[in-house]
Amino acid sequence: MCKTPPPSSSSATTVLNSSSEQTSTVISKELNPKYAATVKGFMVGVGVTDSAIADYKSKGFFDDMIRDLLTADLVQGGRVSCSFSVLPFITNYFKGVHGGAVGAIAERVSTACARTVVAEDKQLFLGELSISYLSAAATNEEVVVDASVVRSGRNLTVVAMEFRIKNTKKLVYTARATFYHLPSANL
Repeated sequence: MCKTPPPSSSSATTVLNSSSEQTSTVISKELNPKYAATVKGFMVGVGVTDSAIADYKSKGFFDDMIRDLLTADLVQGGRVSCSFSVLPFITNYFKGVHGGAVGAIAERVSTACARTVVAEDKQLFLGELSISYLSAAATNEEVVVDASVVRSGRNLTVVAMEFRIKNTKKLVYTARATFYHLPSANL
């Protein structure tokens, strides 16, 4: 995340919250205050300013949460199938799976799938992950993630994934991950 220095006081003002305490929100003087208040209200409404967010910044918290959420249904050479329930803690403001949770699940499942065809002595790193959000998986739905290796060679492995609602088989997300292989050391 890029951090830019706050604008000089001549071009920005600091917004005050409803209790007249100063916050760190800096708004350009050229911006209509009505628009700034609308954006700030949206951010508060979706929980961006919630003080409980600090609880989720501990190292490994998110990885542990996603790992515990997934259940492996099938593991074969070049193919992995997992499922998960859409629990409230991975949903967004609109009660569908949060895009970041979809990305974290796609990363974990694609890594597991790639590992079924790449030797353990080779290190992998995720070079690209693309996700298409076609629909939404609502709270309490069961979602099945099917991943398969599209291509695996000496230097890279490509994994394709489909996320479907278990009961209806409706396709909600697709993803594609490209892993690069780091060469093994010859000592």
